Amino acid sequence: MAVLVHPDVRYHASWIVGVAEYGSQHRDGGSDLLEDVATLTHPEALAAMVARLRADALEETPRAADRVPATALWIVHEDEFVGFLQIRHRLTPYLLEEGGHIGYSVRPSARRRGHATDALRAALPIARDLGIERVLVTCDEDNVGSRTVIERSGGAYEDSRTGKRRYWIPTA
Repeated sequence: MAVLVHPDVRYHASWIVGVAEYGSQHRDGGSDLLEDVATLTHPEALAAMVARLRADALEETPRAADRVPATALWIVHEDEFVGFLQIRHRLTPYLLEEGGHIGYSVRPSARRRGHATDALRAALPIARDLGIERVLVTCDEDNVGSRTVIERSGGAYEDSRTGKRRYWIPTA
């Protein structure tokens, strides 16, 4: 069973391998988490990225006007990084249309094993603790895997907009 953990340098080796697997195929908008892998092979660089990710969850952290506080979590299975998940603390107009409260991705070699479902379900009480009563989760119209994950996690389909299916999931 996969679990959610706060980003941590102890997963450095498997994080590097996992992120390298994404290559150019990453499609869920989390590219800000996929920094230059060559630079992040240095433990100090990864430690700095981890610090930035943790700071991004704080309301007082400076950010661009179109960004909101977000809790970054890593999906770990048997002490190995297998993906990431981000909980956005509130919705901007863009997030309401396309991005949602929660975005997640599992590295290609670890897909179709239930890790995304485990992670999304584990994220719901965390979102509740952030004061979010129901989360919006979206996926591309043609992403059957993500659609299945969302529906298995209690997602109720609302509609589709700009090629994205929109689902609401209660956090309680």
